Amino acid sequence: MEHMQAVNSFVAAYLKKKGFKEAEHLLEDLQNKDSAPVDFHNDPELAKFIHRFSQSEDDVARYQDGYSKLRSWAYGSLDLYKHELLRVLYPVFIHSFIDMVAKGHLQEARTFFKAFREDHELMHSHDLQKLEGVLSQSHLEEMEFARSLRQSKVNIKICQYSYDLLLQYLHKTQSTAMLGVINEHINFQVFSGQPSSTSDDAEVVTLIGSCQDAANQLNQKEIHWGLLEDSLEERLEKAGGLLSDSEKTEEENKEGDVDETKKRSIEGGKQGASTKKSKKEKALNATTKSARLEASTTSAAPRVKPKLPLSLMSTEVEQSILEDLRNRVQLSSVALPSVSFYTFLNTHNGLNCSSISHDGSLVAAGFSDSSLKVWDMAKLGQQGGSSNLQVENDSSEQVLGLNGGKRSYTSFQGHSAPVYSTTFSPFGDFILSSSGDTTIRLWSTKLNANLVCYKGHNYPVWDVQFSPVGHYFASASHDRTARIWSMDRIQPLRIMAGHLSDVDCVQWHANCNYIATGSSDKTVRLWDVQSGECVRIFIGHRSMILSLAMSPDGRYMASGDEDGMIMTWDLSSGRCITPLTGHTSCVWTLGFSCEGSLLASGSADCTIKLWDVTTSTKVPRNEEKSAANPNRLRSLKTLATKSTSVYGLQFSRRNLLFAAGVLYKNT
Repeated sequence: MEHMQAVNSFVAAYLKKKGFKEAEHLLEDLQNKDSAPVDFHNDPELAKFIHRFSQSEDDVARYQDGYSKLRSWAYGSLDLYKHELLRVLYPVFIHSFIDMVAKGHLQEARTFFKAFREDHELMHSHDLQKLEGVLSQSHLEEMEFARSLRQSKVNIKICQYSYDLLLQYLHKTQSTAMLGVINEHINFQVFSGQPSSTSDDAEVVTLIGSCQDAANQLNQKEIHWGLLEDSLEERLEKAGGLLSDSEKTEEENKEGDVDETKKRSIEGGKQGASTKKSKKEKALNATTKSARLEASTTSAAPRVKPKLPLSLMSTEVEQSILEDLRNRVQLSSVALPSVSFYTFLNTHNGLNCSSISHDGSLVAAGFSDSSLKVWDMAKLGQQGGSSNLQVENDSSEQVLGLNGGKRSYTSFQGHSAPVYSTTFSPFGDFILSSSGDTTIRLWSTKLNANLVCYKGHNYPVWDVQFSPVGHYFASASHDRTARIWSMDRIQPLRIMAGHLSDVDCVQWHANCNYIATGSSDKTVRLWDVQSGECVRIFIGHRSMILSLAMSPDGRYMASGDEDGMIMTWDLSSGRCITPLTGHTSCVWTLGFSCEGSLLASGSADCTIKLWDVTTSTKVPRNEEKSAANPNRLRSLKTLATKSTSVYGLQFSRRNLLFAAGVLYKNT
């Protein structure tokens, strides 16, 4: 009888602790009526479970013991299901640690954290570094990352058989501590069929700072991803087609080649040569058709009206852009771009960022000594001598450069902290730079002077980007906000707040009606520039996002993170189309070709990779989930440098790929 009273008192205390008032009152009524108590002896399993649960409330050692056994069982499972079962370990690990800290068992929590930390260091090093700073119960309330973990669930996709195996294990061991953590913090999305492949890990486990249901609801909002009405490309198409001149030239060349081939075969009787020539012509025709098909995707995009008033373009600039568009080279998976790479030498580890103008004539770089330096490629070419190309040999502000001549760059001074980002206006007449001094500065490339200093952020500004039409620009900061500015106002027009950590990068949509932001909270958000509201949340990365790129038709987006993963997204649905794996280090920069068929990525692993985006975005959903899909990695070509990390790249309007990086000398 004493045992039953102890159980009843424990149940009452538990109901009161959890706030189940109705159940608590019902239990009291049953006890007051002297009704016969439940005979737990006739249900030994229930009695055993409640006894174990009452012990686990205070016995912190059950967390370490339960996790250790769960870990051993998962690693000892069949290889076919092991990788799915191992996905459960990380959320169980971090929430067990947080629960132990919340209950005041700080020393035991630190011991537990150190004992199993190495298991998750490779995939979740940044999360672990943050949690390492949790040293008291108050830290759980003060740290936003820890609060978001406790308030959200982890979504894990798992096949039915793996799920059944896990349930059998939990029932057999009756590890109440692990069962409580799994029930409270993990949401299993069970599917029938074979287990997913190990390469799907980035998609099947999402650890988020907000509720997944809220994110899904947000992603239902309507967005207009088309291109601007009355753009130069549209005008050129209406006037005669973007490819009309090149198509005519190609047809004329082909007809001339065919006539010459016929003459040679008739005169010399060289049938073998004629056959080889015709095969080459067929290959050329196939390549041209493929390029035209991929180029037509941009023209097929819907047209939308701008939400921001756009500035007028001068006739001279308009004619220059139209000339570039007429001479654009059409790229495809069988027609790869030419690459012009600018290498910085002797920077003494002071280079933070670089950017290139749209025509490749100017190259800008931001340095840790707060300076901004701009190189004019035409002047470098006039100086002659290969040693003068691609160099930054003047770390001090000396007037003379190599060979006693004038220095090969223009230095802009004004910031009082390291320069973290630079960007050229679409027409190359202005440069923006952002700095650790919390300011953004506008510079004139014609006057070589600072025009405006924009103040508004409270902490260092990590990134700044001009809009595709100029005049407007967006910034990203350590203060967890992104802001939209115009050149003629010193205060921001919009403030985008919602990320849980630093906003590390920002990118404009092709129609200037949206901006995308990448954050250290491992999410990408899409914002409406008119309302300032978040209209999409993209979840799937496992580390901080460092680079973003928008497709020319405005339908797709690519994001690169610190682990080397690139993910392509459909803006309409908010769904990840496919992850692109291949880089082994940070992806610093991304860029789509002008017709949107290729994606270029630059990384700290000293390579540039070219990806077949057209194929990636057309994979059927049933093939996408297949582990045997051979086209999952669609890297067309890898361009390796000797020892140069790629800091920035972009396609010119004529589809020439420009890239820049700094050479690291092996010591």
